[in-house]
Amino acid sequence: MNKTRFAVWTGTALAASLLLSGCQLLTGYQQIDSAENAKAWTGKIKPVAGEVNIACVGTYHCEIARIDQTRIISSETHEPINPTMLVKTQEANGKSRAGNKQVSAPIAMDMTPLSHKNAIKIVPLSASAMPGLTNYYARVTPAKREVQINFYPENNLGYVERFAMIHDFMEEGTYQLRAYQKKSGANSGSLLETASPEPLCVDLYQGNSVKRRFCKEMGAEHQGEFVETRVVKVAPAQTPSAAKNKVKTKAG
Repeated sequence: MNKTRFAVWTGTALAASLLLSGCQLLTGYQQIDSAENAKAWTGKIKPVAGEVNIACVGTYHCEIARIDQTRIISSETHEPINPTMLVKTQEANGKSRAGNKQVSAPIAMDMTPLSHKNAIKIVPLSASAMPGLTNYYARVTPAKREVQINFYPENNLGYVERFAMIHDFMEEGTYQLRAYQKKSGANSGSLLETASPEPLCVDLYQGNSVKRRFCKEMGAEHQGEFVETRVVKVAPAQTPSAAKNKVKTKAG
């Protein structure tokens, strides 16, 4: 089998949400496609030599809930739990602040390198697609780590999908966990398939390359867990001239 279970996916909703029909629940997944492109939400990540940046994108809102045993963003307040983890930002008037409020365009940030291997810093990235919230990314040192992300596929803080994974973040640079709706190439047309939402997937990007892929499995074996699937790398298309030269080489 080419699937290995590496992560756990848990859906949580308010009691009222549980009363919705399957067709209504589908709406939240459809909105992932209709929402702004994730790149439009994302501010600029500022790399620091020797460090790893971890960010999440793709749904109305997402937040890094935990790294290893350290809680990062509260699922109740949606703000950093430990204010000392926040980098300081410099506003236009020259006043320094911790950055625990919504940040749209800070003038400068204190990007002093991490002081030790277990240090974690949280950096405001951009305003969330949910008004009043902020997207943050985390700065850590290279190591094997467990990361938990809370994704909000709907414009509703009462509905959250929790994703967790373990990964060797051994190379410095930027890693992004991007959520998206998996497109099915074909279905049987049954009422069950029509009423059920397409599976939600999360890709782990290192720079611009997809390193790992996880998709939610709804079958009896996995019961809504997130399962790692093989990433199929597509070879770049050959130009006509390159293909012609290849044929001549073989003929010679």
